[in-house]
Amino acid sequence: MIEAIVALLFGLVIGSFLNVCIHRLPRGRSVIKPRSHCVRCRKRIAWYDNVPIVSYALLRGRCRHCGRPISIRYPAVELITGLLFLFFVWTLGPNAGAFKMCLFGALMVGLIFCDLEKRLLPDEMTLGGLAAGIAFAEFVKVPDITSTAILAIFGVEVPVRWQSMTESLGGALLPSIFLWGGGWIYERLRHREGLGLGDVKLIAMAGSFLGLRHALLTLILGSVAGTILGYGYIKVTGKDASTYPLPFGTFLGVAAIALALAGQRFLGWYPAT
Repeated sequence: MIEAIVALLFGLVIGSFLNVCIHRLPRGRSVIKPRSHCVRCRKRIAWYDNVPIVSYALLRGRCRHCGRPISIRYPAVELITGLLFLFFVWTLGPNAGAFKMCLFGALMVGLIFCDLEKRLLPDEMTLGGLAAGIAFAEFVKVPDITSTAILAIFGVEVPVRWQSMTESLGGALLPSIFLWGGGWIYERLRHREGLGLGDVKLIAMAGSFLGLRHALLTLILGSVAGTILGYGYIKVTGKDASTYPLPFGTFLGVAAIALALAGQRFLGWYPAT
């Protein structure tokens, strides 16, 4: 219980840092310098105005200096990140597995909001997360056997020592190839880009953490949600479907987080691993 509360508080702080990343990384700016400031009046934000959730509430969502509204995105990112940290530590315990999933959740939250705001998925999060997911496979088992089973069909026996790493690499590689291939076919048929490489890198990162089965399900659920909700939004708002850029990475990110939260409790038809 105490560990989960500490994780919640730590997650709120990480969410505050994510807000800096969400604003600056897509614009090619440093996340270290300059210090936090109002994006409108450029005045520095004092530490007491930068306390996650609390400061936003006390300031009633407005800058202390210029009085202009502060985006609701700031407390939303902090709260979502904090709750994810709380959930993972509560359900998994204070261990390396929970740390891994907290990192995954934080990266996905950052990518979701980057894509919503700027339609960009920074390499610092996607490729950095991909490297982290593969590295974690050495210490925290990837809960999957699909990639190993596929290799076994072709006569390749993976030693137990390398099975988790194989699942991480397979989860990163195969779904990203499928997604890239789909985008390539769309571009050849429609003669315009229908998919950014950032989405491919995002699904590779998700697969490196979750394994092949969950990565493929992320791809399916994200695609279905993007089709139904995205195009529903286009129709309701009267936008041009041929030119409006859907934030596909957002749908993929939400699907990945949902699967990370639900795990095999929700997908009861999965065999145990």
